Amino acid sequence: MSTPSPSRPWSRRKALVALAAATVGTLSLAACGGSGSTAAGPSATVSAPTDKVLRLSFLQDPGQPPDPDIYYAGQGLLLTMNLYEGLLQYKSGTATPTIEPLLAESWKVSKDNKTYEFVLRKGVLFHDGTELRSDAVKASFDRRLAVNQGPAYMVTDVASVETKGDYAVTITLKAPSTIFLDFLASPYGPRMMSPTGLKANAGDDNAATYLQTHDLGTGPYTLTEASVGSKYAMKAFDKYWGDKPYFQSVEIPVVTDSSNQQLQFGKGELAAITHDLPTSAVASYIANKNIKTYSLPTLQSSYMYINPNTPFGKGKANRVALQKAVDRETIFKQAFVGRGKVADSIYPPNMTDTGGAKQDIGYDTSVLKALAPSLPADAKTITIGHDSSSPDNQLVANLVAAQVTALGLTAKVQAYPTSQIFGWVSDVKGAPDVLVTGGWPDAAAAYTWGHISWDPDAGLNYLHCSDPAVTAALAKGLATGDAAAYNEAGLGALGTGCFYNLVDQDDFVVAQPWLTGVEEAHVVTAPTALLIAKLSVG
Repeated sequence: MSTPSPSRPWSRRKALVALAAATVGTLSLAACGGSGSTAAGPSATVSAPTDKVLRLSFLQDPGQPPDPDIYYAGQGLLLTMNLYEGLLQYKSGTATPTIEPLLAESWKVSKDNKTYEFVLRKGVLFHDGTELRSDAVKASFDRRLAVNQGPAYMVTDVASVETKGDYAVTITLKAPSTIFLDFLASPYGPRMMSPTGLKANAGDDNAATYLQTHDLGTGPYTLTEASVGSKYAMKAFDKYWGDKPYFQSVEIPVVTDSSNQQLQFGKGELAAITHDLPTSAVASYIANKNIKTYSLPTLQSSYMYINPNTPFGKGKANRVALQKAVDRETIFKQAFVGRGKVADSIYPPNMTDTGGAKQDIGYDTSVLKALAPSLPADAKTITIGHDSSSPDNQLVANLVAAQVTALGLTAKVQAYPTSQIFGWVSDVKGAPDVLVTGGWPDAAAAYTWGHISWDPDAGLNYLHCSDPAVTAALAKGLATGDAAAYNEAGLGALGTGCFYNLVDQDDFVVAQPWLTGVEEAHVVTAPTALLIAKLSVG
């Protein structure tokens, strides 16, 4: 599958804009919570529940229904990944993105990377009681195209889906692609849905209304409640084809304040917190011996973008000098200790086929210090922006501002809502000189980050910086899978002076001491989510 061209950008941008508009009040509350006192956790061991109910929480409402052809943001993956399954998946419990069978037992790929043959698992039932057969693959792909929301790009270049009896299917692409299997394994990839259920509940919107409060998947859990802004719930599917889960039901209230969330955890009302803990809380939890803490590998980065369209950033020498002036080691120590590391590569951590792309810039304050006095007046003051929803990004922005101010610039820090940040992809007017934000790709193949971040008008190229040589190298990597091409693209992006990977971020999870299987349930490509069927008590 050739992914969309830069004129057809793909990302979680539209989904996140809608989510930000719906939850901006919630996010501002979340950013204020999380003092060290609330993060103390249980003062003594909390007993495991005897009712086999797992209680987690969302800090913000997922913002979209748990429909895998629509959902395209972050926290709601906890729902979609446990309700639905695809042909393939990334293996859990490892930092190495490894594609493995799920509903497909085996597969073959043609030498030209255009034809993919799959043999389906037998004995799999959808939640409506019908059996998984090859016609479900075509129905599910067709439904994703018909709904045509953010994740649809993963199937737009499928030329045909041909059934070969009940349990075999051949997918042919319009053009060669070395990353199609990654799309199928992605947490945002096409999930299999019951053709019978889709038809029976189609309505006039391809069952989108029905799937706001129901599901048609094959996963270990089925949806029992979806009360927007309040609570979500699932129960174990008693005819699940795989290992039966320990927890028979899952309750996920929406707790819109981090301090309140931490208090509930401390009283034993929540089994774990899997997302959005501020730095002060992380430190407190790490020091607490009454709970378990986990720093789990992801594809997430804390990234710095430098705007080539401002008086300061229009000069490449200025951008490179700013890169050199940022002390990433200090940023890591003050903002991410215990849940990440200083980034080695311009690519996010744990990606496949990056070919290295090492960030050998070197910390050197002398370049910017010597440059600052000679800058024009309108280039001596810069704005460092950050996503208003993230206390981590705010802290990093403040640290960067302090560092460059000491070298002769005047730096002010400005918060921007997520919707405004993604709006710059269409119109960069009003964007700051520097943007500090986090992100992750849809899948583990290097192209899925490089294209979305560095190609012209791509979904995460917020500040409109690109280089034709980088685009050409990415296209070569997509067609051939050549790691050297991705290395070339990464080094080219770094060389523009517009992009700098500051810190590779982990998922930081706190859990009650009785909860087991957390590491085994975590998937490197799916931040803040867990495969709940792998969790138990012990």
